Amino acid sequence: MPELPEVETVRAGLAGRVVGRRVATAEVLHPRAVRRQPGGAAELAARVAGRTVTAAVRRGKYLWLNLGEPGEPGEPGEPGEAGEPGAHDLPQEALVAHLGMSGQLLVQEPEGSRRHDADAAAFVADGPGRDLTATLPPTLVRTVPLSTAHLRVRLTFDDGGQLWFVDQRTFGHVLVAGTVPTADGGPGGHGSAAPVLPAPVAHIARDLLDPALDRAALVRRTRARRTEVKRALLDQTLVSGVGNIYADEALWRARLHGSRPTDRLSPARVRELLDAATDVMREALAVGGTSFDALYVDVEGVAGYFARSLNAYGREGLPCPRCGRPIRREQFMNRSSFSCPGCQRRARA
Repeated sequence: MPELPEVETVRAGLAGRVVGRRVATAEVLHPRAVRRQPGGAAELAARVAGRTVTAAVRRGKYLWLNLGEPGEPGEPGEPGEAGEPGAHDLPQEALVAHLGMSGQLLVQEPEGSRRHDADAAAFVADGPGRDLTATLPPTLVRTVPLSTAHLRVRLTFDDGGQLWFVDQRTFGHVLVAGTVPTADGGPGGHGSAAPVLPAPVAHIARDLLDPALDRAALVRRTRARRTEVKRALLDQTLVSGVGNIYADEALWRARLHGSRPTDRLSPARVRELLDAATDVMREALAVGGTSFDALYVDVEGVAGYFARSLNAYGREGLPCPRCGRPIRREQFMNRSSFSCPGCQRRARA
């Protein structure tokens, strides 16, 4: 499942490519993609038609497009930026997307447009399916040509451009939802200063890259959880955006095994772990996230390449970069967990 760096990469791409554009039509090509929309495909299509995308916003692994009222222009200023809104400016509805295991949001520009020609030129120059171990950063490369094979929802803008929701495994979903005020009065998420967020996202905690996060309070809540520390990292109601990959990498950096009880960790150790998780996600974000296959790409079909910088996750049997012991794989919550038996000792009974 895409985690914070991958979803933020997609959000930033949407901010630069769809903010300010007006939706002409919406087509739902697979009902499962809108299974959480109470009125189904017809309701989603009716609620987005004629609406202008005013911001691309993210909290944790959720992202959404704020929608202006029909007939309203988009927000002024550079794409993806927003000033302090007045009460009458707060977005009332948003198009929410959760990528699930294999969801993608891809922008398709109309043929003949400058953006389409630039995308096509880059694709021809670099080629699809390029080896991610090559010297040049693969974030410059579209890994796969856009295909309609798993296209689930298609928004067409009034300038002819399109936004596709593609999902091979159909675990993701999109829906239009009303917004609610944030619990602390701060901005709803990255990409907008508005202190609102979609109602289905209201239970999701702030993430480690959120400037409005109260880190001292997070340390206290983490220690009060009385659970295994990896379970705490993955609890999206405690801190959002961390998934299996970055939890293992953060624990490796902090020299902690995921089974360590949170209430036995000192505040300093919890802060150290949170700092490690913050650092690893910032580093991953800088290179477009982690891609193991073509299922995760950004809005232009480009893969991230943080996979080559992983120290623990997916490295079973390979030497630990720190001590040389073989990385071990253990079962954890119906998934695999990777750690070093030398640097990351299990909790004592």
